[in-house]
Amino acid sequence: MATVFRTWSYQYQWLYDGISRLAALSVGGEKRFHHLPLQGLTIENDTKVLDLCCGSGQATRFLVAYSQDVTGLDASLLSLQRAERNVPQAHYVEALAEEMPFPDHQFNLVHTSVALHEMSPSVLRQIFKEVYRVLKPGGTFALVDFHKPTNFLFWPGVALFLWLFETQTAWQLLEEDLVGLLKETGFEACDRSLYAGGSLQVIQARK
Repeated sequence: MATVFRTWSYQYQWLYDGISRLAALSVGGEKRFHHLPLQGLTIENDTKVLDLCCGSGQATRFLVAYSQDVTGLDASLLSLQRAERNVPQAHYVEALAEEMPFPDHQFNLVHTSVALHEMSPSVLRQIFKEVYRVLKPGGTFALVDFHKPTNFLFWPGVALFLWLFETQTAWQLLEEDLVGLLKETGFEACDRSLYAGGSLQVIQARK
Protein backbone atom coordinates (compact mmCIF):
# COMPACT_ATOMS: atom_id res chain seq x y z
CA MET A 1 0.00 0.00 0.00
CA ALA A 2 1.16 3.55 -0.71
CA THR A 3 -0.34 6.93 0.07
CA VAL A 4 -0.79 10.23 -1.72
CA PHE A 5 2.81 11.02 -0.74
CA ARG A 6 3.99 8.59 -3.42
CA THR A 7 2.04 10.48 -6.10
CA TRP A 8 3.36 13.80 -4.85
CA SER A 9 6.95 12.56 -4.75
CA TYR A 10 6.81 11.73 -8.47
CA GLN A 11 4.87 14.86 -9.37
CA TYR A 12 7.17 17.29 -7.57
CA GLN A 13 10.88 16.95 -8.21
CA TRP A 14 11.87 18.92 -5.10
CA LEU A 15 9.91 16.52 -2.88
CA TYR A 16 11.43 13.42 -4.48
CA ASP A 17 14.94 14.83 -4.16
CA GLY A 18 14.33 15.82 -0.55
CA ILE A 19 13.09 12.35 0.36
CA SER A 20 16.06 10.76 -1.40
CA ARG A 21 18.56 12.96 0.43
CA LEU A 22 16.87 12.28 3.77
CA ALA A 23 16.92 8.51 3.22
CA ALA A 24 20.59 8.64 2.16
CA LEU A 25 21.59 10.05 5.55
CA SER A 26 21.45 6.49 6.91
CA VAL A 27 24.63 5.66 4.97
CA GLY A 28 26.40 9.01 5.26
CA GLY A 29 24.68 11.18 2.68
CA GLU A 30 23.64 11.23 -0.96
CA LYS A 31 27.15 11.23 -2.41
CA ARG A 32 28.25 8.17 -0.46
CA PHE A 33 24.94 6.41 -1.17
CA HIS A 34 25.40 6.69 -4.94
CA HIS A 35 29.04 5.62 -4.77
CA LEU A 36 28.34 2.44 -2.79
CA PRO A 37 27.53 0.27 -5.87
CA LEU A 38 30.66 1.58 -7.63
CA GLN A 39 33.18 0.77 -4.90
CA GLY A 40 36.13 -1.23 -6.19
CA LEU A 41 35.09 -0.96 -9.85
CA THR A 42 37.41 0.33 -12.56
CA ILE A 43 35.51 2.88 -14.65
CA GLU A 44 37.44 4.68 -17.38
CA ASN A 45 36.43 7.61 -19.60
CA ASP A 46 35.40 5.20 -22.38
CA THR A 47 33.65 2.63 -20.17
CA LYS A 48 30.20 2.02 -21.64
CA VAL A 49 27.78 2.52 -18.76
CA LEU A 50 24.02 1.98 -18.63
CA ASP A 51 22.08 3.65 -15.83
CA LEU A 52 19.03 1.41 -15.78
CA CYS A 53 15.77 3.00 -14.62
CA CYS A 54 17.65 6.27 -14.32
CA GLY A 55 14.67 8.37 -13.27
CA SER A 56 15.51 12.06 -13.33
CA GLY A 57 19.24 11.42 -13.18
CA GLN A 58 19.98 11.33 -9.45
CA ALA A 59 22.63 8.63 -9.89
CA THR A 60 23.45 9.47 -13.51
CA ARG A 61 25.14 12.69 -12.44
CA PHE A 62 27.64 10.67 -10.43
CA LEU A 63 28.24 8.18 -13.25
CA VAL A 64 29.13 10.88 -15.79
CA ALA A 65 31.94 11.97 -13.48
CA TYR A 66 33.59 8.60 -14.23
CA SER A 67 32.70 7.92 -17.87
CA GLN A 68 31.95 9.99 -20.94
CA ASP A 69 29.84 7.17 -22.38
CA VAL A 70 26.79 6.95 -20.10
CA THR A 71 23.30 5.99 -21.27
CA GLY A 72 20.25 6.46 -19.07
CA LEU A 73 17.19 4.29 -19.68
CA ASP A 74 13.75 4.79 -18.20
CA ALA A 75 10.14 4.06 -19.12
CA SER A 76 8.95 7.50 -18.02
CA LEU A 77 9.26 10.28 -20.59
CA LEU A 78 8.74 12.91 -17.88
CA SER A 79 11.63 11.49 -15.85
CA LEU A 80 13.87 11.42 -18.92
CA GLN A 81 13.06 15.03 -19.71
CA ARG A 82 14.09 15.95 -16.18
CA ALA A 83 17.25 13.84 -16.51
CA GLU A 84 18.20 15.59 -19.75
CA ARG A 85 17.95 18.93 -17.96
CA ASN A 86 19.76 17.74 -14.84
CA VAL A 87 22.53 15.71 -16.51
CA PRO A 88 22.92 16.71 -20.18
CA GLN A 89 26.26 14.86 -20.45
CA ALA A 90 24.47 11.49 -20.75
CA HIS A 91 22.45 9.98 -23.59
CA TYR A 92 18.88 8.89 -22.80
CA VAL A 93 16.56 6.18 -24.09
CA GLU A 94 12.87 5.71 -23.35
CA ALA A 95 12.18 1.99 -22.94
CA LEU A 96 11.19 -0.74 -20.52
CA ALA A 97 13.98 -2.31 -18.48
CA GLU A 98 12.66 -5.77 -19.36
CA GLU A 99 12.68 -4.98 -23.11
CA MET A 100 15.85 -2.99 -23.71
CA PRO A 101 16.45 -1.83 -27.31
CA PHE A 102 20.16 -2.60 -27.23
CA PRO A 103 22.20 -5.30 -29.00
CA ASP A 104 23.89 -8.09 -27.09
CA HIS A 105 27.16 -7.32 -25.28
CA GLN A 106 26.72 -3.53 -25.42
CA PHE A 107 27.84 -2.32 -21.96
CA ASN A 108 30.75 -2.79 -19.58
CA LEU A 109 28.67 -1.72 -16.58
CA VAL A 110 24.94 -1.77 -15.92
CA HIS A 111 23.94 0.20 -12.82
CA THR A 112 20.60 0.64 -11.12
CA SER A 113 19.72 2.51 -7.94
CA VAL A 114 16.61 1.79 -5.83
CA ALA A 115 14.49 0.87 -8.84
CA LEU A 116 14.14 -2.91 -8.72
CA HIS A 117 11.67 -2.73 -5.84
CA GLU A 118 9.21 -1.17 -8.29
CA MET A 119 9.10 -4.41 -10.30
CA SER A 120 6.94 -7.48 -9.84
CA PRO A 121 8.83 -10.76 -9.26
CA SER A 122 8.22 -11.93 -12.84
CA VAL A 123 9.38 -8.64 -14.36
CA LEU A 124 12.40 -8.62 -12.06
CA ARG A 125 13.53 -11.96 -13.46
CA GLN A 126 13.11 -10.72 -17.02
CA ILE A 127 15.15 -7.61 -16.22
CA PHE A 128 18.01 -9.76 -14.92
CA LYS A 129 17.97 -11.72 -18.18
CA GLU A 130 18.07 -8.50 -20.19
CA VAL A 131 20.91 -7.08 -18.11
CA TYR A 132 22.88 -10.27 -18.65
CA ARG A 133 22.22 -10.05 -22.38
CA VAL A 134 23.36 -6.45 -22.86
CA LEU A 135 26.47 -6.80 -20.68
CA LYS A 136 29.77 -7.60 -22.31
CA PRO A 137 31.56 -10.74 -21.07
CA GLY A 138 33.38 -9.71 -17.93
CA GLY A 139 30.98 -6.81 -17.40
CA THR A 140 29.42 -5.93 -14.06
CA PHE A 141 25.86 -5.40 -12.87
CA ALA A 142 25.93 -3.04 -9.86
CA LEU A 143 22.79 -2.30 -7.87
CA VAL A 144 21.54 -0.85 -4.62
CA ASP A 145 18.05 -1.42 -3.26
CA PHE A 146 16.01 -2.33 -0.20
CA HIS A 147 16.75 -5.39 1.93
CA LYS A 148 14.98 -6.91 4.90
CA PRO A 149 16.59 -5.25 7.94
CA THR A 150 18.91 -7.44 9.98
CA ASN A 151 18.77 -4.96 12.87
CA PHE A 152 15.25 -4.80 14.33
CA LEU A 153 15.78 -1.14 15.26
CA PHE A 154 15.56 -0.24 11.55
CA TRP A 155 12.25 -2.02 10.96
CA PRO A 156 9.91 0.84 12.05
CA GLY A 157 11.60 3.36 9.74
CA VAL A 158 11.66 0.98 6.79
CA ALA A 159 8.03 -0.03 7.30
CA LEU A 160 6.88 3.58 7.53
CA PHE A 161 8.82 4.56 4.41
CA LEU A 162 7.43 1.66 2.38
CA TRP A 163 3.90 2.34 3.57
CA LEU A 164 4.08 6.04 2.67
CA PHE A 165 5.95 5.91 -0.63
CA GLU A 166 6.02 2.39 -2.07
CA THR A 167 3.72 -0.38 -3.27
CA GLN A 168 3.41 -4.13 -2.71
CA THR A 169 6.35 -4.87 -4.98
CA ALA A 170 8.73 -3.23 -2.49
CA TRP A 171 7.54 -5.59 0.24
CA GLN A 172 7.95 -8.49 -2.17
CA LEU A 173 11.56 -7.50 -2.85
CA LEU A 174 12.35 -7.88 0.85
CA GLU A 175 11.58 -11.59 0.46
CA GLU A 176 13.62 -12.06 -2.72
CA ASP A 177 17.09 -13.59 -2.76
CA LEU A 178 18.59 -11.34 -5.41
CA VAL A 179 21.98 -13.05 -5.30
CA GLY A 180 20.31 -16.39 -5.91
CA LEU A 181 18.29 -14.98 -8.81
CA LEU A 182 21.39 -13.44 -10.36
CA LYS A 183 23.26 -16.71 -10.17
CA GLU A 184 20.30 -18.53 -11.74
CA THR A 185 20.49 -16.01 -14.61
CA GLY A 186 24.15 -16.84 -15.18
CA PHE A 187 26.00 -14.20 -13.19
CA GLU A 188 29.09 -15.18 -11.25
CA ALA A 189 31.05 -13.61 -8.39
CA CYS A 190 27.96 -12.01 -6.86
CA ASP A 191 29.14 -9.91 -3.91
CA ARG A 192 26.58 -8.42 -1.54
CA SER A 193 27.13 -5.87 1.22
CA LEU A 194 24.48 -4.67 3.66
CA TYR A 195 24.13 -1.15 5.07
CA ALA A 196 21.83 0.82 7.36
CA GLY A 197 21.06 -2.05 9.70
CA GLY A 198 20.68 -4.40 6.76
CA SER A 199 17.89 -2.32 5.21
CA LEU A 200 19.96 -1.58 2.08
CA GLN A 201 21.81 -4.09 -0.07
CA VAL A 202 24.56 -3.39 -2.57
CA ILE A 203 25.32 -6.14 -5.09
CA GLN A 204 28.02 -6.37 -7.72
CA ALA A 205 27.53 -9.33 -10.09
CA ARG A 206 29.94 -10.20 -12.86
CA LYS A 207 29.03 -11.80 -16.18
